[in-house]
Amino acid sequence: MTSTTFDPNAYKETTRQQWQEAAEAWHRWGPTLEEWLGEATGLMLDLAHVQEGDRVLDIAAGAGGQTLAAARRVGPDGAVLATDISSNILELAAQEARRNGHANVGTHTVDGEILDLEPESFDAAICRLGFMYLPNLRGCLEGARRTLKPGGRAAGIVFAPADANGFFSLPVSIVRRVAGLGAPAAGQPGPFSLGAPGALEQAFAAAGYADVEVSRVAAPLRMPSAAECTRFERESFGALQQMLAGVSPEEREAAWAEIERELGRFDGPDGFVGPCELLVAAATAP
Repeated sequence: MTSTTFDPNAYKETTRQQWQEAAEAWHRWGPTLEEWLGEATGLMLDLAHVQEGDRVLDIAAGAGGQTLAAARRVGPDGAVLATDISSNILELAAQEARRNGHANVGTHTVDGEILDLEPESFDAAICRLGFMYLPNLRGCLEGARRTLKPGGRAAGIVFAPADANGFFSLPVSIVRRVAGLGAPAAGQPGPFSLGAPGALEQAFAAAGYADVEVSRVAAPLRMPSAAECTRFERESFGALQQMLAGVSPEEREAAWAEIERELGRFDGPDGFVGPCELLVAAATAP
């Protein structure tokens, strides 16, 4: 197994480049993402107490499905600022907002760990499937807390533990083996790094929040077949592409073929139903 010292700055630059390249695919799979994540997104907005007229900060917004959901809630008297480390993916989010007539959506390219925004200027902060990939989650949460008005709410969605997320944990384990990568060390970012019991509660409390609450949501990924799920993950899950970057094209193809075979265990009479559970957390800024 490859063993290297974790460099957070190099990791973030690689992540930025990865999303610059994967932006179009992630955006193209938008309808699948919203069908899959819609229920958890609604709960995140509920727990963040997002309502008409609010100003909402969206951290690691990606192509902005949850941005638009927030924009619909806050209405024309409110506003949503979508932020991300990737300018390409934010441009697609901005295009989608314009296409849907949401003049109340803005974008800002920024590192989620260094939120250079006006203090106490937002009613809520949200983050969908982003917190677990941040090397300095505490820096992000503290930065978000500074942007919130007193009593404002921060909320996010992360993956529950790996054993509850076979649709993703199986491909990750195959890719790690093929690429000769060990499991992330304790404290390092990764898809399941916040899934352990108490991890989210501890992270919010350490960043100065109160009234932390966490809900677990079943979110099975439903697709026509394992082959379609493999195509979805291959095209739009930049982290998997990143981990395979150092292997030969032949090894890469063999890895994806193995992933499709292994995901086939979730094929059935109703198509592919990939196990997925999410954690939705929220807390209050003092």
